[in-house]
Parts: sequence; structure tokens; C-alpha cells
Amino acid sequence: MADSTGTHNKLVGYVFWIFGFMGAHRFYYGRPVSGTLYFFTLGLLLVGWIVDLFLIPGMERAAERHYIDGPKDYTVSWILLTFLGVFGIHRMYLGKWLTGILWALTGGLFLLGYLYDLWTLNDQIDTANRMQPKLGPPSDNTDDPRPASTLPRV
Repeated sequence: MADSTGTHNKLVGYVFWIFGFMGAHRFYYGRPVSGTLYFFTLGLLLVGWIVDLFLIPGMERAAERHYIDGPKDYTVSWILLTFLGVFGIHRMYLGKWLTGILWALTGGLFLLGYLYDLWTLNDQIDTANRMQPKLGPPSDNTDDPRPASTLPRV
């Protein structure tokens, strides 16, 4: 079953895999080079696309290790980019209002910005999450704002 916690969702990866011959699932899991290769070769002539059906769990685990969880959700951002990317909605969701409006007025900066975001969206979300860490459970030490799991043990 797909895990709903963490940065990337396996079920969403499989939904993107349906469009995988265009590289969507590879972009989602932070593999832009192979995503671009899949885009231009129709998933390596559909053979790589079928093999990826079995590789998605490993791609999900690697993405979970590489990216940080936080207030900005990776799945929401990727769905916004996939369906509304040329309107800049995903950028507005990440708090990038000026470039979001620019994307809306220029069709994703004439689609070049959309392609840039396919390559860099995971890193943009990761940066946003590092700047606004997700609030964890309250710690035993009320003077220390860090979650209890990060406090040194005595």
C-alpha cells in the first residue's frame, strides 16, 4: 500500500508512470536526466517504461532519503505543475508569487520555464521546506523550539 507520509507517494508515482513514456514519474522522483531521455524516446521505446513498473518502489525510497519533508507537499506541487504549470500555480503554492504571475502572463515563460521547473521542482520544494521546517511534536524542554526527536539525550 502507498505510504501517505514522507515526501513522495508511491501511488502518485504509479499514476505518473501511466504517462511514464513521457518521463513524468522520473521527473517526480527527482531524475530529470532520465526523465528527459524518456520524453524524447517514448520511455526508451516503451521497454524502459515497462521495466520502471518494477523500479518505482526503489525510486520512491531514494527520493524519501534525498528530499526533506516539510510544509510544502511534493505531490501537491507536482500535480499543480503537471496540470497548471503554464499558469504558474505551482510557483504561487511555493510562495514565489512574482514568478508565478510571470508564468501566468507568459505561458510558463514561453514553456521554457515549464521545462526548467520539470528539472528543478523537487529542489525548489526541498529549499522551501528547509526554510520553513514542518512543526514536529512538542518537546519536553519548553525553552527549546526543536522537536523532541532532535534534542540531545541526557
